[in-house]
Amino acid sequence: MRAIYKKELRSYFSSMMGYIFIFFILLVTGIYFTAYNINSAYPKLDYTLNAVLFVFLVAVPVLTMKILADERRLKTDQLLLTAPVKVRDIVLGKFFALVTIYAIPIAVICLYPLIMSQFGTVSLFEAYTVIVGFFLLGCADIAIGVYISSVTESQVIAAVITFGVLFVSFVMEGISQFFSTAAVTSLICYMVLVVLLALIIQSMFASKTIAIAVGVAGEIILLIVYAVKSTAFESGIQKFLSIFNLAGHFDNFASGILDLSGVLYFLSVIGVCMMLTVQSILKRRWN
Repeated sequence: MRAIYKKELRSYFSSMMGYIFIFFILLVTGIYFTAYNINSAYPKLDYTLNAVLFVFLVAVPVLTMKILADERRLKTDQLLLTAPVKVRDIVLGKFFALVTIYAIPIAVICLYPLIMSQFGTVSLFEAYTVIVGFFLLGCADIAIGVYISSVTESQVIAAVITFGVLFVSFVMEGISQFFSTAAVTSLICYMVLVVLLALIIQSMFASKTIAIAVGVAGEIILLIVYAVKSTAFESGIQKFLSIFNLAGHFDNFASGILDLSGVLYFLSVIGVCMMLTVQSILKRRWN
């Protein structure tokens, strides 16, 4: 894993990609920091980092689009897959290289509270809590980008899909308001999701039997639960969609609360994306 990590880190800094990513994040955060915290004398970072969350929609797709897609395009992934290295180590090495690049602008942002403290009273705990949440959110977005890059050999397609997924996540709270809170609406949505889950299982494991079994069992369980206690489905789709609202889990951090459930959520997103990435590569290896 260490060799993969060093190789990826070197490749990003031997080209302009890593420098552009760092420059773009620092440029945007610097502009908002100057406007909100310096010129307006606001002593908290929550406004600044909340306002720049959109930066992930642009920066993350550009950073992650080539991490695995380029390996497939150049056929160099064959060398990695035949090397005496575990696929898990390959994926983690690449992911940690991207996290290291992302940690550089975060380290600079960590200086902002110290700068503000020179002009007044600043709660350093609240400021660094916001930064921790911002860092975890970025890592989760990067993990999503790595997974999407593993399923295509086109950098452009990987970037576009990553942007689309992150954008949908960014506006998920608004999307959830389009659905009715009625129990039957949630039931229908859940039944559709079970079908989609079955299709995903079929594509991942190439087994119609497992996919059909999961689909049928899921639909039966949903119907039984609905018949027994339909009220359990009220506002269910809103609760389900909130799982994919990454920015929403940043809110507590922005309020200066070190939210352990939020930390666990972001780590879970990273873990699931890494697992899916490994599975995607393993499937290609055996094919």
